[in-house]
Amino acid sequence: MNIEEIQKRFKTLYAEIGRSVIGQEEVVEQVLAGILCNGHVYVEGYPGLAKTLLVKTLANILDLRFSRIQGTPDLLPSDITGTYIIDESKGKKEFKFQPGPIFSNIVLVDEINRATPKSHSAMLEAMQERQVTVGNSTYKLEEPFFVLATSNPIELEGTFNLSEAQVDRFLFKINIGYPKFDDEIKIVDMYADKDPGEIKLRKLFSKDEILKLQMLTRQVPVANDMKKYAVELVDSTRKNKTLIEYGASPRASINLILAAKARAIMNGRKYVSKEDINVMAHPVLRHRIILSFEAERQNISEDEAITKLIKK
Repeated sequence: MNIEEIQKRFKTLYAEIGRSVIGQEEVVEQVLAGILCNGHVYVEGYPGLAKTLLVKTLANILDLRFSRIQGTPDLLPSDITGTYIIDESKGKKEFKFQPGPIFSNIVLVDEINRATPKSHSAMLEAMQERQVTVGNSTYKLEEPFFVLATSNPIELEGTFNLSEAQVDRFLFKINIGYPKFDDEIKIVDMYADKDPGEIKLRKLFSKDEILKLQMLTRQVPVANDMKKYAVELVDSTRKNKTLIEYGASPRASINLILAAKARAIMNGRKYVSKEDINVMAHPVLRHRIILSFEAERQNISEDEAITKLIKK
């Protein structure tokens, strides 16, 4: 695929997603960038904002296997990874591995903060190592493998928040907000009359094409001054102590360059621009910084702190 064809395919993809998910263009772009970077995405937002619908829609259009894991306090690691069962076929009993829902291409972990830290650790091994260990056996996960985890910011009773180190494993943290008024009118018009399952979506990409796009994303060239700019931006999170107590690690620099490459290729460009880096800085950095006491006292959010660093 050449760059013009890729841009045309993504325009068609956005249009097809728009048949099911109204608005939220920024969120859609960032989730798609996460898939192109072969990373994982953490989404924080209120209930009822189409997080599940978006992931299911993407799985359908990209022709990928989808599974959903509901985070609850009694969720066990084996409920995620799978377990051994006794198989009595062929006249004898033997243990057979029954794969869990993690063995999919796109995995939605709904309300991950309701699951216990033990379940978090099972998820994170799969995300980082692209494999699952059960007993003495290790099973490789099929590529592409993408996890989208969600949490509800207003309901904290009975939750187990992920540690800073765990959240840092996600490529992006996306804050999903309420739709615009006009978009909400369209949502009401569409879904008050019919069920979301009635919308038949076209399959626009295959697994092999997605894997090829992931490879092409890494091959997008980045000018040295753009690399320097991205690293300086990440480095400024460690030096500006009036805003940020703890800054981002080198993983943030790698992910920022990767995300900028993904945005460039989706917009039909063979190079990374400063705009790509600035736009992707918020989802890449917002979960990797800890604000200073002074910033919290002034009610400055993570996004506002990142915007201040970009302006400087």
